[in-house]
Amino acid sequence: MPEPGFFPRFSEIALPEIPNDRPVLIAGPTASGKSALALRIAEERGGVIVNADALQVFDGWRILTARPGAQDLARAAHLLYGHVPHDARYSAGDWLRDLRPILAGPARPIIVGGTGLCFSALTEGLAEIPPTPPEVRAEADALSLEALIGGLDAPTRSGLDLQNRARVQRAWEVARATGRQIADWQAATSPPDLPLASAIPLVLRPEVPWLDARIAARFDAMLEAGVLEEARAMRPLWDPSHQSARAIGAAELIALADGLLEIEAARQRVVLATRQYAKRQRTWFRNRMKSWTPIPLPSPG
Repeated sequence: MPEPGFFPRFSEIALPEIPNDRPVLIAGPTASGKSALALRIAEERGGVIVNADALQVFDGWRILTARPGAQDLARAAHLLYGHVPHDARYSAGDWLRDLRPILAGPARPIIVGGTGLCFSALTEGLAEIPPTPPEVRAEADALSLEALIGGLDAPTRSGLDLQNRARVQRAWEVARATGRQIADWQAATSPPDLPLASAIPLVLRPEVPWLDARIAARFDAMLEAGVLEEARAMRPLWDPSHQSARAIGAAELIALADGLLEIEAARQRVVLATRQYAKRQRTWFRNRMKSWTPIPLPSPG
């Protein structure tokens, strides 16, 4: 995995005042250096680092999802990483339930990740929607993205990233199972577990050319760290319907392990998909995190 110097030197970046008793929230696009910043704050000012990434919660795919390595784990306590079986379902509601004991604990949480839904659920509240029956999920799995979108009303569509199948499918399943659109459930949201005013919310805003280069360099570092061997180890467990299989690059690495794809073709596909995902994240953060403190990340030099 990337070593010091790969990410920006956060010791040289000015941060706002961070009282020792306030939780810290760190959001940012993939490969922008969120974990490096969380480590700096934990070491300098105290706290436990808590994952807010929807795919880093699963075991397996440690390298591919950029979960913290042994060196980082030795520097600070990390929670909610790799604690969910690779074949399980896990929602933002599940994450909130796992997070609540940490919020009530003695250590200041430094919550870091790129999944905007986790942060909005935490700071804005989350509707208590009934679980989706297995038969409804199976029906949804068999539909195309276009068909799923067609089953949503206009208010629900306007609030979703329509390229994110997981989010679209979740909305479709809720409507199918409950007879109510997810937007209606969200309108009856309970109070947030952590109001934004009670935290220090930081959002990383890297320059796009710099971030694009970091994304490519990070995947090369993953290859050097053994991500292909990780794919071979995951191959007997592989099921594209698993939520954990949505990790960017998982399908390409399985195809590479099976000899169905050349390494350069796999690399190009993964890097492109990651850059597209980062673009969607930047758009989401720009639209939904206007009151967060931005941390600009200029290109080196």
